[in-house]
Amino acid sequence: MAYRCGNRYQMDLLPPSIEEYVADNDPVRVYDAFVDALDFHELGININPHKVGNAEYDPKSMVKLLVYGYSYGVKSSRKLERECHHNTAFIWLMGGLKPDHKTIAEFRRRNKKALKKVLRHCAQVCIKLKLITGNILFVDGTKIRASAGRHRTHDRSYYEKLLIDIDHRIEKLLADCETADQSEEGTLSYVTMDKELTKNQNLKERIKETLSFFTSSDRKQVNQTDPDCAMMHSVQGSHASYNVQSVVDDEHGLIVQAEAISDTNDMRQFARQIDQANELLEAPCKVACADAGYADTVELEKIDEKEIQVVVPSQRQALHEAESPFSKSHFIYNKEQDCYICPEGHRLLYSFTNKRKGKRQYRMEDKKLCHSCQYFGQCTKAARGRNIIRLRNEEVKLKLEAQYEEESSQKIYARRKTRVEHPFGHIKRSLKTDAFLLRGRDGVQAETSLLATCFNVARMITILGVGTLLEKLVALSMLPVAV
Repeated sequence: MAYRCGNRYQMDLLPPSIEEYVADNDPVRVYDAFVDALDFHELGININPHKVGNAEYDPKSMVKLLVYGYSYGVKSSRKLERECHHNTAFIWLMGGLKPDHKTIAEFRRRNKKALKKVLRHCAQVCIKLKLITGNILFVDGTKIRASAGRHRTHDRSYYEKLLIDIDHRIEKLLADCETADQSEEGTLSYVTMDKELTKNQNLKERIKETLSFFTSSDRKQVNQTDPDCAMMHSVQGSHASYNVQSVVDDEHGLIVQAEAISDTNDMRQFARQIDQANELLEAPCKVACADAGYADTVELEKIDEKEIQVVVPSQRQALHEAESPFSKSHFIYNKEQDCYICPEGHRLLYSFTNKRKGKRQYRMEDKKLCHSCQYFGQCTKAARGRNIIRLRNEEVKLKLEAQYEEESSQKIYARRKTRVEHPFGHIKRSLKTDAFLLRGRDGVQAETSLLATCFNVARMITILGVGTLLEKLVALSMLPVAV
C-alpha cells in the first residue's frame, strides 16, 4: 500500500491572501461578526483611529482574540500568542496581527470592566434575534476555583500577628541601617537592605488591605492572594473558589445573566439574579425556577410579590421526605387566637420571637398534657413538651410549597437540569475551565462574562447554523446605533 507523504517545500502551501485561509462557513467568521456587532462605546472602550502617540493594537481585534480563544479553551496570554503565529483561524481573525503575551495580558487587565459587559451585549443580541424570550428563567450556581491556594486563607488573628511580625522586621532593618551609617562599614549591602525594607513595607500594606476585608464584611477567613474569593466545598473538595451564578432562558437554553460571587451558598441569590435578568429583558419573566439550594422564603417572597410564579422546592420536598404523623403540617394554626392545635386537640401558645431570625416559637400550654399523652415519645421527648417554630412569612412558604406541587410546575422543574446545567458542563469540560486565571472580583467577573458569551455564541451556531447566524449578525452590525 502506498503512503501519503507531506512535502514542506511544495509551492503555494497557503492561499495568497489571508482572507482565503478559512472557508466561508467556518465558525470563526461568526465570532468576527459578533464582535463587530458589539457597541464598543457602551462597553467603555474608546475606538479612535486618529489617536495620537504610539500605535496600539486595534481593540476590536483584541476582543475578538479573547472571545474566540476562550471559546476553544485557549485562555492564557502565552497560548493566545502562540495561536496567532500557528493557527490559521486565529491568523485570519487577527488579520495577520501577532501581539505578544504581555500585550494580550495588559489589554485584558486594563479592560476588565469592559469585558464584564460583553455578556450583557451578547444577551441583547440574542433578544434581537428572538432567541431569548424571557418567559421562564432558571437559576443555578457552580463552584469554580480561584487563582489562589487554599493554604493562603487565614482568619483575622493570623493577619494581626503577621502585621506585628512585619513591624518588628521593619524596625530591625531600620536599626541595622542606622548602625551601618554610624560604623560606615556595615556587613550588609545598602542596596540589599533597601530592597528588603521596601519588600516588607509593601507586604505590610497588603496585609492592611486584607484586614480591611474583615471590617467591610462578616467573613471569618480571607485569602491573602485573592481576598475576594472564599473557601468553598464541592465534589472536588475544599478550595479557594468563586460561586458562579447563572440565569438561563427556557426557550433555547441561552444565558441571560452570569455573576461570580463570594457567597459560599445560594441562599441569598435568587431575587438578586432574577432581578438582574429582568432588568436586561426590560420586562418581568412569568416563571422563575431554581433548586432547593435557593429555598430561602425571604428571597423567594421578593420575587413572588412581583406576581412572578416561583417554582422552588423546599428542602423537604427536594429530599422526598415522607411526613411523620406528628410533623408541623398536622398541627392546625388558629390565626385569631395565634396558637397551634395539636392532633389531640391541645393548644400550643405563643412563647417568644427570635428577633434576629424572625421566627416565632409556640409551646404546649401545659407540659403535663404532653407527658400524659399516649403519643409522648413519638411526637416529642422534650421535658417542656412539644414546641413549634413559625416563620414570619409562613403563609408564603406554604403557598410556594403548594405551588411547586402543581402539575405545570413539575413539568417546568423537570426541564431545569437540561437547561441550566448544560452551560456549566460546556464551560467546565469543553472550554476546559477548572480555575480562573485572573484575580479579584473584577477580573473573575470579566472571565465569567467571556465564558458565558462563548457558550451563547456556540449555542447560536447550533440553533441557526453558521450561514444564517452570520447574515443576521452582519445585518445587526450595520444598524444605526442609538445615541
